[in-house]
Amino acid sequence: MSYYFAKKLSIPFDSAMERSIEILGKHGFGVLTQIDVQATLKQKLGVEFQPYTILGACNPRFAHQALQAEDKVGTMLPCNVIIQQTDDGVEVAAVDPLASMQAVDNADLADIAQQVQQELRQVIADI
Repeated sequence: MSYYFAKKLSIPFDSAMERSIEILGKHGFGVLTQIDVQATLKQKLGVEFQPYTILGACNPRFAHQALQAEDKVGTMLPCNVIIQQTDDGVEVAAVDPLASMQAVDNADLADIAQQVQQELRQVIADI
């Protein structure tokens, strides 16, 4: 089982970022965090890296349900979505919550993760 879903785009990096945030919003996900990995690696290590941003996406309804089912699941939230420049375009990828939640033995949580998985698959398809 793969731990992510991905899609290649033929648009500029900044456009892919804007589109990803827009589509996440249309599916009920807000962006809680935005980490510019390229800038962070340059600042902290002095190294060059391709444009790469991690978005911490959260759907409040699903997060609430998950926290009610398993109070420590917050250690695995939010759902990360990455946008990265590649040699042949821009790639957008999202974590597969079903894969990440396999470590937790809780049937209620698995059901929620499956719903989130469907939404994130659709997000990636719509981008």
